[in-house]
Amino acid sequence: MTIDFAKGNGLVPVVIQDSDTLQVLMLGYMNEEAFNKTRSEATVTFFSRSKNRLWTKGETSGNFLNVTDIKPDCDNDALLIKVKPQGPVCHNGSASCFSDESAKGYIYKLEQIINQRIDEDIKESYTNKIFKQGINKVAQKVGEEAVELVIEAKDNNPELFKNEAADLLYHLIILLKAKGTNLAEIEEVLSGRHKPH
Repeated sequence: MTIDFAKGNGLVPVVIQDSDTLQVLMLGYMNEEAFNKTRSEATVTFFSRSKNRLWTKGETSGNFLNVTDIKPDCDNDALLIKVKPQGPVCHNGSASCFSDESAKGYIYKLEQIINQRIDEDIKESYTNKIFKQGINKVAQKVGEEAVELVIEAKDNNPELFKNEAADLLYHLIILLKAKGTNLAEIEEVLSGRHKPH
């Protein structure tokens, strides 16, 4: 990967994006040294223009940005870095420096939580308990939730309908885990079905 640091007088802008929700978290700048450090350590390091030095995001707060992917733009003079944040990204305590807190993309956070509760075998977790009962029980729960959603769809209570839809999605994610797949793979199937008009 060749980045054109000369165009910006030694610095390139870096957009930081949550790798799960795709929410834009912050903008920073890297010189070549910060870029190489970020690549080698898989933790985001910027060049701080105000401190005039390398600055690893999270070095004082502990809210590091663990790199999952780095992509240059089409001119090789800007970067998009996808990360798994280890806490709030903004210094004011919010997830994003752009004040766009939203539930959009939360389904991927939910998938992470579900996976963690199962993978870490958290005994008191409902998620883990139902998963441990096996594929038949998990599939049965998805079926029950689907029927409840259909029943609510025929009525006129939007809140109950939305809650049943949420229950169905939650249990579906557990079923995906039980079947060894995930939301991203299902998205790929849906994307592959799209045919432009």
